[in-house]
Amino acid sequence: MVRRYAALALGAHGVADAVPTLIDMVVEGTNDVDAADALSALASRPALADQIADGLVDRLAPGTVESSARRRLAQALADIPGTTASRALADLSQDEDRAVALTAAYILGIRDTR
Repeated sequence: MVRRYAALALGAHGVADAVPTLIDMVVEGTNDVDAADALSALASRPALADQIADGLVDRLAPGTVESSARRRLAQALADIPGTTASRALADLSQDEDRAVALTAAYILGIRDTR
C-alpha cells in the first residue's frame, strides 16, 4: 500500500522508477485514475513515453488480463503519445469485449482530432 502511494508521489515528481508500479496499479484497478494521470505526466518526457507505452502494451498480451483491466489500460493509453499507444488502441478497438472496443475506438477518435 505504501509503495503505491510512493509511486504516485514519485510519478508526480517525474521519477521514472515509479512507472512499473503505476502500470501495476492501472491493471489492478488500485487508484488507477491517479496512476494513469501520473503516467501521462511522465510521458510528456519523450524519452519515457515509449517506455510507458511499451509497459502498458506488454500487460495487454492475449489471455493475461480480464476485460476490466484492458479497459483501464486503454484509458491509460489515451494520453500517452506515439505510435505504440495508437497501435495498441487500434488493436483494442477490435477487442472481443464490446466495452473495451468502444472505449478504445472513442479514445482513438479523440486522438485523431488533436
